[in-house]
Amino acid sequence: MESSVNTRIQHSVEHAIAHEHDEEANKQYGFIVFLLSESVIFLSFFAAYAVTKLTTAEWLPAGVTGLEVKEPTINTVILVSSSFVIYLAEKALQRHNLWGFRIFLLLTMAMGSYFLYGQAVEWGGLEFGFTTGVFGGMFYLLTGFHGLHVLTGILLQAMILIRSFLPGNYDNGHYGVFATSLFWHFVDVIWIILFILIYIWQ
Repeated sequence: MESSVNTRIQHSVEHAIAHEHDEEANKQYGFIVFLLSESVIFLSFFAAYAVTKLTTAEWLPAGVTGLEVKEPTINTVILVSSSFVIYLAEKALQRHNLWGFRIFLLLTMAMGSYFLYGQAVEWGGLEFGFTTGVFGGMFYLLTGFHGLHVLTGILLQAMILIRSFLPGNYDNGHYGVFATSLFWHFVDVIWIILFILIYIWQ
């Protein structure tokens, strides 16, 4: 009788664990689908940018010979490097090293914030605005929309950082960290494409 009860309890526990695992896996797949839909939006913008550039005779605004590349390149290196840093944060959490997780996450947030600061400084020094020709509109739309995603990523990182101070919060799964990290990698890849389109292909 006791053996039967223990067996039932064991089956119940195993079923609960399997259900929790399936639920987290479904969340991960769902988030990947969300990122794919975001990719379609960005790809549409990229295609519009390329087609418009190739079919517009006077592409750059009057008086503008090209964009400064040095500072955007530095910002790009910092943002792309932050993908490795948030990866280290994930690994630290998997080893149950909460302080390592927090430190690497804070560093990722700082690098993302520096990128936004650099973008704001660049915008402030440009000789054209959003309504200055087709290039002006496309430039601010693409960089601004991406900047909004960087800001969203930083806010998500702040949320999972706060959650790390709740006792036992990450004992049964790291879905929030997985989603935030994946979103950040996505943001970085998108920026690499944007950087090539806007700053390299002038």
